[in-house]
Amino acid sequence: MNKEKLQKYMQSVYPMTLEKARQLTEKYEFIEIAKNELILKENKISKDTNFLESGFIRSYTIDSNEEEVTTNIFSAPCFVNDFLSFFKQQPTNENFQTLTACKLWRMTYQDMQNNFHTIPEFREFGRLLLVTNYALLNERMIGMIKDTAETRYLKLLKKHSDIFQNVPLKIIASYLGITDTSLSRIRKELAKK
Repeated sequence: MNKEKLQKYMQSVYPMTLEKARQLTEKYEFIEIAKNELILKENKISKDTNFLESGFIRSYTIDSNEEEVTTNIFSAPCFVNDFLSFFKQQPTNENFQTLTACKLWRMTYQDMQNNFHTIPEFREFGRLLLVTNYALLNERMIGMIKDTAETRYLKLLKKHSDIFQNVPLKIIASYLGITDTSLSRIRKELAKK
């Protein structure tokens, strides 16, 4: 399989030669996963990291009312993982489920550790990836506090309009922290404007 998308993604995070990108992606293995499959279950330890080449994945947890609450929606290309579970080798608090058929590149924890210890560019790529993911998480956390539901919807629509064609509205509403009824109302009001 061709690792071109994975290599380009790595080069976009941390500029490097194609030869170096090929070295960094050498240990990744291609997998395809069907829709609605769990790739990581709550209370399990993440043993692999995944680059999502195509498809959509969500992470979710179960709240005190036994309802699923979507914590993230991953849209290709990106890395999909519970980084805390992966790097600390501790159980995750979330489930990661494919929302469509997905194509992924997977690397084991051991191969990742070997790359970190032997390839300086891999360390720098990893550091920048963690910083980027922290920034996205922080932006989401602040947005959930400061932004109205309509503003959160518009931001998601602007950044990831593809999500609205591929992810059920109930999951999008959960991710936005609103009911699917509220999401329908927001969409109708905006369509009138």
